[in-house]
Amino acid sequence: MAVAAHVIGAWEVRSIGRMLVDPLVLAILFGMLVRAALGGREALDAGITFAAKDVLEVAVVLLGASVNLAMLRSAGLPLALGLVAFVALALIGGIAIGRAFGLSPALSTLIAAGNAICGNSAIAAVAPSIGARREDTAAAVAFTALLGMVAVLALPLIMRPLGLSHEQFGVLAGATVYAVPQVLAAAYPVSDVAGEMATLVKLTRVLLLGPMVLLIAAWWRRTHADATGLKAAPIALPWFIVGFAVLAITRATGLLSVASAELAADAAHRLTLAAMAGLGLSVDLRDVRRVGLKAALTASAGLLLLVVLGLLLARLI
Repeated sequence: MAVAAHVIGAWEVRSIGRMLVDPLVLAILFGMLVRAALGGREALDAGITFAAKDVLEVAVVLLGASVNLAMLRSAGLPLALGLVAFVALALIGGIAIGRAFGLSPALSTLIAAGNAICGNSAIAAVAPSIGARREDTAAAVAFTALLGMVAVLALPLIMRPLGLSHEQFGVLAGATVYAVPQVLAAAYPVSDVAGEMATLVKLTRVLLLGPMVLLIAAWWRRTHADATGLKAAPIALPWFIVGFAVLAITRATGLLSVASAELAADAAHRLTLAAMAGLGLSVDLRDVRRVGLKAALTASAGLLLLVVLGLLLARLI
């Protein structure tokens, strides 16, 4: 299923010029459809669990190789501090919106994390840290990916009505669109200046992934200790976040070559596809339908919050 999703994504790029449906979403959908057709099979549980948990955690580690810490120096202190505040407000506001719509704390946190940082990658990194159900992870990925495409198409339409300069639009696009390829698709058609600014803002946002996951894991243990049985346990760094940080540091120090970093990032993408297929295979469609409307409303309201915060950031910076 992961291979099929990858092949279809490559076909979309060759035939249309861009991806209409992200391969990560395709992998989840394929898994969910197969699960619906075959039903739960006990003989497959061990492999599905391995893909959805262990493979996913290894993919998060390899994502560290795609983080360029040198971006912080080129971003400048005002923009870096502005993005820290932006991510914090988007995360807190997104969780509050999800709870207001009646979502569980875990699903609210996953959607808020996807909105605040980098969509699917953030959801994949946060899910193991809070012990999220696979149904919640699948729903968060699906709705976040769908709204990411909506943002790519809609953002350029509001540039002129809002009187934004090309630099300001780049800040808005980089702050609100989820995935890096989507940022490029939204900003570069406007101008090279907008595209360069959007890329800088987006990559600076991605640098906050590790610290955000650590903060969420610490907060989750303190606020949901009774439910998770972790009340007496000390807060520990998840192993995959330690690995993520180690790879990011080795790249920043030059110990990891650019070519090796690109190979690791590609491997992370392929492993994440397999993990998403595993998530889909473990999901009962009835569970997703049960939270579908609430999750869609939460993700949509979260995107509107990102646009408002992004506009404020663009005006201030």
